[in-house]
Amino acid sequence: MKQHILLILSLLFSLSSCGNYEATLQNDTIFKKMSTTNNSTNKMIDTLTIGGGCFWCVEAQLQQLNGVISVISGYAGGVTKNPTYKEVCTGLTGHAEVIQVTFDNSIISLDEMLAAFWQAHDPTQLNRQGNDVGTQYRSVIFYRNEEQKKIAEDYKKKLNEEKVYDNPVVTEISALTTFYPGEEYHQNYYNQNTTQGYCLFVIAPKLEKFKKVFKDKLK
Repeated sequence: MKQHILLILSLLFSLSSCGNYEATLQNDTIFKKMSTTNNSTNKMIDTLTIGGGCFWCVEAQLQQLNGVISVISGYAGGVTKNPTYKEVCTGLTGHAEVIQVTFDNSIISLDEMLAAFWQAHDPTQLNRQGNDVGTQYRSVIFYRNEEQKKIAEDYKKKLNEEKVYDNPVVTEISALTTFYPGEEYHQNYYNQNTTQGYCLFVIAPKLEKFKKVFKDKLK
């Protein structure tokens, strides 16, 4: 779908792609409540690798947060070395579209980053986001250490116990092996293409919803 801009534009007015996600969030106060403390004991600068469907969308949202230093779109979780976007889109490499977020956890905690991640997409959809279907669009957290693993697993458990969504959160939580940065044209995509149809009609509405929830955490 995303490989060809014309095809994207032709689908914008039918139920298309990751932009159609309408949050089924029942109670956004859990995000605010759970993101008030910094549980990290690691160095100030930390890195999180996460996937929530189209990486253009998640990148645009998490870039807004105060304390985020950089966001790189790429691929993780597969078996093919140095995969290309075209290869990943086949769903045969095993990779997910992900973003690698570097942040200052003295400003924004790991809890807050995870809160933003789970709000940025629909974590109850298995191997898809909207009409983007395939394992490359799965909801996933690739943890880098046991601390990240524990916090992610505890948070996911809490979301399900509190029934924050209509359906269970199915986010995969797996160890990171290798992160491959995506092609240059994928980087900072929304900010570089704000007048492009996909950005106007798909990413921008999601971004506005995201800003409303995390208005106190924005740059």
